[in-house]
Amino acid sequence: MCENSTPVPEIQTNIPKPKDTIYTRYIKRLLDIILSGGAIVVLSPVLLVLCILELIYHGKPIFYVQRRPGKDGKLFDMYKFRSMNNKTDENGVLLYAHLRITPFGRFIRRYSLDELAGLFNVFNGTMSIIGPRPLLADYLPLYTERHQYRHSVRPGLACWDLRENKELTADQWTWNAQFESDIYYVENVSFLMDVKMVLKTLQVIFAKNEMRTNGDRLRYDGTNLNDTRTFAQFLQDQEKEQK
Repeated sequence: MCENSTPVPEIQTNIPKPKDTIYTRYIKRLLDIILSGGAIVVLSPVLLVLCILELIYHGKPIFYVQRRPGKDGKLFDMYKFRSMNNKTDENGVLLYAHLRITPFGRFIRRYSLDELAGLFNVFNGTMSIIGPRPLLADYLPLYTERHQYRHSVRPGLACWDLRENKELTADQWTWNAQFESDIYYVENVSFLMDVKMVLKTLQVIFAKNEMRTNGDRLRYDGTNLNDTRTFAQFLQDQEKEQK
């Protein structure tokens, strides 16, 4: 049996303290309802067109639905417009995600149009407009106690790293960077921070989100906090080791 030579990152033990204010208790949820409800009404023609295009390019189902951890780790159904097809190998097993993304899928990812379905999650209270991104349920037992606190608030459609005034590139946006950014949000959430996050989201959408468009992220396994490889690169490394 091959031993895993990947060094385990040092675990940070300082436990965060979620911010508790009138804004986090009441106002944030009220704004979520108003903004998501208004957006669903205003963007209904866009949502209808996306549904039609999904049927044309991807067929049924229109939405990608997956159980994800929400506030306090409770699972909920997260909605997205599909960006991948359902192609399988000769054994009927779905191909890897980076092999199933379609040109239409890349387009809606580039402009974050696939995330518009998440407005229904925001409206029904399982998500917030701004908050840590809901990740796979498989990751739940892998988090440190510190990182579990990213679930002390509702997950969101977006949560950018505002700790430093610089743009992180794909090779810098590690799992550790994301988790620590989420913790920073949990500890410092405020109306002003949410406004900054919304403005940042609009900036990224209009600038075309290439990180999401070509995203092929290596799954979190509890030890790869600082791994910068994509899944495709991981497969290539495995092939080299087997030769």
